[in-house]
Amino acid sequence: MIADIIIIDIYADRNEQMKNDIRTLDLNLLKALDALLDERSVTRAAARLSLTQPAVSGMLARLRDCFDDPLFSRAQRGIVPTLRALELAAPVKKILNETEALLQPKVFNPSSAEMTITLAATDYALKAVIVPFIAKLRQQAPNIRVAVVPVHYERLVGQLERGEVDFALVTPDTAPQELHARNLFEEHYVCMMRADHPDAGPEPLTLARFCELDQVLVSFTGDKFSGATDEALAKLGRKRKVVMAVNSFLMLPEILQVSDLIAVTPARLTTGVEKMTIKTPPLAITGFTKTLAWHDRTHSDLRYCWLRTLLAETVTMQ
Repeated sequence: MIADIIIIDIYADRNEQMKNDIRTLDLNLLKALDALLDERSVTRAAARLSLTQPAVSGMLARLRDCFDDPLFSRAQRGIVPTLRALELAAPVKKILNETEALLQPKVFNPSSAEMTITLAATDYALKAVIVPFIAKLRQQAPNIRVAVVPVHYERLVGQLERGEVDFALVTPDTAPQELHARNLFEEHYVCMMRADHPDAGPEPLTLARFCELDQVLVSFTGDKFSGATDEALAKLGRKRKVVMAVNSFLMLPEILQVSDLIAVTPARLTTGVEKMTIKTPPLAITGFTKTLAWHDRTHSDLRYCWLRTLLAETVTMQ
């Protein structure tokens, strides 16, 4: 009887060791765990993995046995990860990223590469960064497709983790700390008006005249009448006359063409704009830094390394 108990204990220990042995852990299980952590839904994880829902449920059962933890519990909408599952999230994603990098070719040939990249950008970045980048990309890698989507700062990290976005064009203060980031350039402001504007002559624009002129301001919400210029004026005890607010830099040339309004705008947005006069503002206005951000998911991938370098070189040469 004692011998039987000893044998049972030996087999139990061996089974416990095998359960935690890497040889018994299928890499596909880690992919399933990663998808479940991202999607918080068995149904959505199954769709992402191109598997049936019962198949993913079966994989979850194996994962629970492997890690000796429930990993997820049912909620009103989808599933909620346990603390153990949340602890596993970053290591699992790192393992999958490194494994994917191992499978990538050691040499990347842009001229024959076929892939799609997604960039999150504001309308400013679309004109100042993506337009010149596309010109270079089409010359060197004509089979790479580019999708541009709006920046959703509150969802950006998740989008980059899941591969919904590959790069984001942001500013240092809006780039989440958990992302890789590279500052591309420093932007400054200029004053823009139509070429036949009454104040478009060669004379410098004085501070007094600047404050008198009706102006249009770019605001992402479209309803604010104060910005960086107004902050700079306030320090001097001055105010300007903002009579219009729009939510896109790209609308400015058309608005200025049909009015006597002037606008303070980032200098790079004036490149290639016809029938406009550009003047130096009569006061110092704090500019901003444009930053490229990306996730660790693509950090070591040769394809994305090449794309980051090309993008940075393109805007630096401007």
